[in-house]
Amino acid sequence: MIDSKQVKNLAISLGADLCGIADVKSFSEAPKGFHPTDVLPSCKSVISFACRFPAGTLFCNSSIPYTRVRNSITAKMDAIALDLCIELEKHQILSVPIPTNESLWDNDTERYRSIISLKHAAQAAGLGTIGRHSLLITPEFGSMVWLGAVLCCQELEPDEQKEPICDLCQRCVEICPVNALEQQEINQLKCWEYAFGNDDKRQVWRIACHRCRDICPYNLGIQNFIEC
Repeated sequence: MIDSKQVKNLAISLGADLCGIADVKSFSEAPKGFHPTDVLPSCKSVISFACRFPAGTLFCNSSIPYTRVRNSITAKMDAIALDLCIELEKHQILSVPIPTNESLWDNDTERYRSIISLKHAAQAAGLGTIGRHSLLITPEFGSMVWLGAVLCCQELEPDEQKEPICDLCQRCVEICPVNALEQQEINQLKCWEYAFGNDDKRQVWRIACHRCRDICPYNLGIQNFIEC
């Protein structure tokens, strides 16, 4: 068996920039059907990891760089999760990768969800905290991260959760072109219908809006500064 520190180092060696561990008991408020044990009944720990998303994509006049990076990093996250599971099982730790961008419709709440919430897993694992815009904010990279997770059947020492980073300045609420943040919980369908879709002129699928991420004073973190 390997310990928590070794597991996190393994994730970093596979390409993750951040990694933390949450006790499965931290998910008591997960919606019915979307708890880690709903996926893997014997789950005892959730390994959350993040990869840095290039901040330069926020400053482009074209939507193509941000969209293409998002598509590429999705494959990277899924590969890291798969490879981490394979390595853990070499140490007799049964584990399951969670897809990075794959959602199921939840009839109870009428919204799409990952089979477990990756941002809540990351918050529980001490990677960062969820901001008013519903995005995870990390000290190191702000909201410019993509998230992945692995469920495992070994009890691993969990990381401490962080104090809230978002100061509730409301800038993301005010800048949203479709008022998707008026309520405490984001209006997911309103956001998705506006932000994601086909560009008929260029004949490509693109992400047309990330203004809530752009405006956030912590979009690059509190430990990092990039001049543009």
